[in-house]
Amino acid sequence: MAFQKAFKGTVLVGGGALATVLGLSQFAQYRRKQVNLAYVEAAECFTEPVNREPPSREAQLLTLQNTPEFDILVIGGGATGSGCALDAVTRGLKTALVERDDFSSGTSSRSTKLIHGGVRYLQKAIMKLDIEQYRMVKEALHERANLLEIAPHLSAPLPIMLPIYKWWQLPYYWVGIKLYDLVAGSNCLKSSYVLSKSRALEHFPMLQKDKLVGAIVYYDGQHNDARMNLAIALTAARYGAATANYMEVVSLLKKTDPETGKDCVRGARCKDVLTGQEFDVRAKCVINATGPFTDSVRKMDDKNAAAICQPSAGVHIVMPGYYSPESMGLLDPATSDGRVIFFLPWQKMTIAGTTDTPTDITSHPIPSEEDINFILNEVRNYLSCDVEVRRGDVLAAWSGIRPLVTDPNSADTQSISRNHVVDISESGLITIAGGKWTTYRSMAEDTVNAAIKTHNLKAGPSRTVGLFLQGGKDWSPTLYIRLVQDYGLESEVAQHLAATYGDKAFEVAKMASVTGKRWPVVGVRLVSEFPYIEAEVKYGVKEYACTAVDMISRRTRLAFLNVQAAEEALPRIVELMGRELNWDDRKKEQELETARKFLYYEMGYKSRSEQLTDRSEISLLPSDIDRYKKRFHKFDADQKGFITIVDVQRVLESINVQMDENTLHEILNEVDLNKNGQVELNEFLQLMSAIQKGRVSGSRLAILMKTAEENLDRRVPIPVDRSCGGLDLSTSD
Repeated sequence: MAFQKAFKGTVLVGGGALATVLGLSQFAQYRRKQVNLAYVEAAECFTEPVNREPPSREAQLLTLQNTPEFDILVIGGGATGSGCALDAVTRGLKTALVERDDFSSGTSSRSTKLIHGGVRYLQKAIMKLDIEQYRMVKEALHERANLLEIAPHLSAPLPIMLPIYKWWQLPYYWVGIKLYDLVAGSNCLKSSYVLSKSRALEHFPMLQKDKLVGAIVYYDGQHNDARMNLAIALTAARYGAATANYMEVVSLLKKTDPETGKDCVRGARCKDVLTGQEFDVRAKCVINATGPFTDSVRKMDDKNAAAICQPSAGVHIVMPGYYSPESMGLLDPATSDGRVIFFLPWQKMTIAGTTDTPTDITSHPIPSEEDINFILNEVRNYLSCDVEVRRGDVLAAWSGIRPLVTDPNSADTQSISRNHVVDISESGLITIAGGKWTTYRSMAEDTVNAAIKTHNLKAGPSRTVGLFLQGGKDWSPTLYIRLVQDYGLESEVAQHLAATYGDKAFEVAKMASVTGKRWPVVGVRLVSEFPYIEAEVKYGVKEYACTAVDMISRRTRLAFLNVQAAEEALPRIVELMGRELNWDDRKKEQELETARKFLYYEMGYKSRSEQLTDRSEISLLPSDIDRYKKRFHKFDADQKGFITIVDVQRVLESINVQMDENTLHEILNEVDLNKNGQVELNEFLQLMSAIQKGRVSGSRLAILMKTAEENLDRRVPIPVDRSCGGLDLSTSD
């Protein structure tokens, strides 16, 4: 940002005119020096944070309650609000932040997980000679480099492939991607390159081969968005900001300015959502950083304020990791309806999205079946016909509301701003709206600058460029090896802890329970197929986790990766949180119910479960029906027309396999549509029909019964671990 400030108004935010005067090579050298100077300045102007660890939530509430007046109160704990708090507190301003729900509970945890400049925005900037779009891309590319620098444990460069199916598109897209590299300048992560058809298929073997000409690969960043947001908030707390989640703003406090006679916003009446306690938090300046809820806070200030938020829903789905290579993403630049779809590896899974449709503002957005199927159809267009894209392989789905805004100061109030907008009301309320995840830091800087100027606050320039977020300072790519060697953790678990907590991973490891096994020595997993361990639940409470939903969705990412695995882990998570937070049995039941509703509606469990209902049609060939009936009757030896846990146990015992009764109950319950404690023949045939159509995958009962049938005579153990994506139980079963 140092370069942008130095030449603001004379260059296209760091570009054209100066580059022409100096020459490209000199310009590149100058650009690099400016960026390096910015990092040195940020690094030298700081001592250590005032708190080694973030204060407890209780301590933060006391600070909020007992401080006579803050310089700045930020409303909203998403990426932008947390960024504002960090920017303000590191300038020496007395800062508070309140969030109605949890940090990153809204849009900031439901993104595409990319840290990017916006290739498509650059294309529009060039095609339409749109300087605003160019500036936005330029700013985002600078912020991309900074974010990768300050949180190396949570972010990394990711190569993204753009498959080419028409020869004329190759030079067209090649020029556009190279311009993307050029605009990034010294902030370019890695240079883009062209792949032949054969090389493209080597890197992305599941790609559609027919008519493929080649591919272009470019680089953007990828991150763990909810954990990144949390790291920003925790870093602000460590530097002295009073931050509290589950603190709702009930109303704004106003005071008449004796000089002007105007009523000015001077704080907020806040309510602790968890206890119902209310108190005032006073501040010289209030910043509204509430994303989709921007207008609700603006109307607290002025009930006649015109709405500026234009909400748009973006749906993403998660599929098994085998749908994409481990280290290569895919971009579909022109879907059937003109939208852009990303297909990316993330957390050893595959994430696909996003849609872009108008929506109502809600705290609990729900992914629609229509959007899920749209994404699946677009994925099918780009993957080989050898890969069957099944609806049943959608392990989780979510919807995030993107808060697009119209600039209230623009002559054309109908035009939606693609950049962020800082609005200052008559009463001094500062509103920051729009923008995107990648530019949260520069948005925060602009907002605090406006606050300082408007309210005559005494503070220096922003110091957040190059400022490490919590966990990043002493992280290294080999840190996980020390966790394995010093604590006896599994390598996969150690890598996960290092990539989630950075240099704080050792604190989590110290809390890990002994397994009682020879190896691993410590680190009891919450679910077998994911590297999350029980110690993370205890540590999550230190990170301000207050509910089970906080734990499954943002402290860990289980809900975003596999809703069934999240539901399976819930009872243990609630038990562990209950110990830390002194929950009674009633509170534990409430937490379980709330978390299950969250998974059912907001994480796509409802859409997934509706693929198999008691009204599902049975569409099977007569030969298939006969085959599945024979399989069913091997368990229903008494010809009752249904099977129970006792029937399954009998068959398993006959082939010398033992299974926990609770596990068997879970397995049958997945298929027991009328919930009468037994699986009827009709329910079993509905299941097999849904599997053939690709609506259901990973059914443990189907896998169990098929394997048992094959092994009844051989008497060998049956593997029944739940499959992340399922086995192919098609007509060949």
